[in-house]
Amino acid sequence: MQTGNLLMLLAVMIAVAYFLGHVRATGLARPLGGIRHLHSLPFYFSMRSALWCALPALLVMGVWLAFDDSIIRSMVLDTLPADIAPADESTRNLMISQIQNVASGALPPSFVDPQVAAAAERLSRMQATNAMAVTVVVLVLAIFGGAWAWLKVSPEMRARQQVEKVLQWMFMLCATLAILTTVGIVASVLFESIHFFGRVPFMDFMFGLQWSPQTALRADQVAAQGAFGAVPLFVGTLLISLIALLVAVPVGLMSAIYLAEYAHPKVRSFAKPALEVLAGVPTVVYGFFAALTVAPFIRELGESIGLSVSSESALAAGLVMGVMIIPFVSSLADDVITAVPQSLRDGSLGLGATHSETIKQVILPAALPGIMGGILLAASRAIGETMIVVMAAGLAANLTVNPLEAVTTITVQIVTLLTGDQEFDSAKTLAAFALGLMLFITTLAMNVLALHIVKKYREQYD
Repeated sequence: MQTGNLLMLLAVMIAVAYFLGHVRATGLARPLGGIRHLHSLPFYFSMRSALWCALPALLVMGVWLAFDDSIIRSMVLDTLPADIAPADESTRNLMISQIQNVASGALPPSFVDPQVAAAAERLSRMQATNAMAVTVVVLVLAIFGGAWAWLKVSPEMRARQQVEKVLQWMFMLCATLAILTTVGIVASVLFESIHFFGRVPFMDFMFGLQWSPQTALRADQVAAQGAFGAVPLFVGTLLISLIALLVAVPVGLMSAIYLAEYAHPKVRSFAKPALEVLAGVPTVVYGFFAALTVAPFIRELGESIGLSVSSESALAAGLVMGVMIIPFVSSLADDVITAVPQSLRDGSLGLGATHSETIKQVILPAALPGIMGGILLAASRAIGETMIVVMAAGLAANLTVNPLEAVTTITVQIVTLLTGDQEFDSAKTLAAFALGLMLFITTLAMNVLALHIVKKYREQYD
């Protein structure tokens, strides 16, 4: 049975276990005079049955599926004759790929060695046996786990404590998994970045003025070392992000003030969802709009007044990106402005301040932590955007602060460096990890700044 179908069947069994647990709990409570005579509510007995049905089966299934493929492949390779058995890791991967292609039908058996075709047949049989075995084991565990939990239901059972303890461990496991995932990502990026800086000096990377990572295949070719000065990428990223924030922050903040303080409830009920729709538009749509509409318009407008404007410019990408991140500023600012206590407004108005003075002197300072959080979130979104920059600003790593010229960003170069078949022992590919590390440090610094601002002003206005 396929994994998806097995999960669906397991979900049905969990629902059945939940229902039967509830029925048994209420059935035991009825002769005693009602559920008030049970130690826990019937819901907790139902949850206990469902958890015992689900957790053992899912745990075994997860461990099984994590290792079965590698074990089966090793067993198949061990059956090959010594004359065609792979001698190193690269040959081993090639042989495995060939066997899997024959087993899946992508490669006719007549095109390969008969021993490879026989190995493909063994692989198919072992995979079918493995699928049947995991199905049987998972279903048996689910049935026995649910049945055992159902039989153990009694009025004196502390089902609530048991369920809450299991859920507490599950929540802790999820939190630990999230932390370990973050640590793993940082460690992998840092490890590859150290390899990169072992080939390219850190100072050359951080302060170099030329970015040309196209390394040659042979040492005797021209530009075999490449140029890995990241300053043009840093400048391009900051330039486009600055233009985007100059568009998004004033428009988003003024929109939030209007919707929270001036708009009629009917206008607000329509305008706020309409504004937030911008956040749901795919970035590739914004990229098309920037490349086909905004960039040509800026070029024609600039040429009409005698300016030289590139067909792909930082201004076009920044303007469209600013429109895209308006909801990040407006929605969060609107929420925090609305959450300012009404007593602060009433006190200011009672002292004779006008509505606009109250907004400037009372509401905005009180809502400043949330507003800054929205602005920094929008800045992080702008720094990490790729598609709009690719389609509207181009790939040229030009060191310029002129918004009418083509520039590129860190994220675009990461995608470019990792596109296609790459060797992860070359400086060109490892440069992507160094850029990712710089991007991570920048985002982390912005988050630390946001937390500092929130903490400082929250203490002042609590």
